[in-house]
Amino acid sequence: MTRSAIEIPMFPLESVLLPGVLLPLHVFELRYRALVRACLQPGVEPEFGVVLIERGSEVGGGDVRTMIGSIARIIDARQLPDGRWTLVVAGTERIRVRRWLHDDPFPRAEIEFWPDAPATKGPNDLAEIELNLQRIMALRAELGDPTRGAPINLPSDVTAASYAAAALAPIGPADRQRLLGAAGPDERLELLGCMLEDELVFLRRRLELFSDGGPDSR
Repeated sequence: MTRSAIEIPMFPLESVLLPGVLLPLHVFELRYRALVRACLQPGVEPEFGVVLIERGSEVGGGDVRTMIGSIARIIDARQLPDGRWTLVVAGTERIRVRRWLHDDPFPRAEIEFWPDAPATKGPNDLAEIELNLQRIMALRAELGDPTRGAPINLPSDVTAASYAAAALAPIGPADRQRLLGAAGPDERLELLGCMLEDELVFLRRRLELFSDGGPDSR
């Protein structure tokens, strides 16, 4: 069931939080320490919204924020002796910001929940994405780039898999934000497929230059 529009605390970041993905946070700015304390009050849902900062910084305000983000649910919170917090949050639902409210004592917004459109893609589509992710990791390993060692196994649910693949893909925040803003998993997987193909072309060219003694050679 879709929840109605509500007002919630907001934590703009220089990274994108996707539904189903864990994100560690180090909270040191005073207004966000206040946000964490407010979220951890008895009887309050330990949740806040996360959106990407398009321009500016997380520190001090004056940033330009996207209007599409995710709900972050606090699953672990530890306060340090100097008042800072270390958090682990999980992305749960996708949201759209209707309007921004005052930033005092911390950013707040009126948001609406934005469910994904139904999926029509199936296992074959996921298999191609998974294979290309594995190819990219293998090519990056050949080039000596940092890469994850564990096998890639996407969830069987197409919507969850589309977000998991977006989190694993070696792309920047702007591209990840495009994937978050896709209408649903079908569009998200189409976009991601194009991004992965472009990355494969780039990495194969790098490997050719490396093999020919070009600028990437050691």
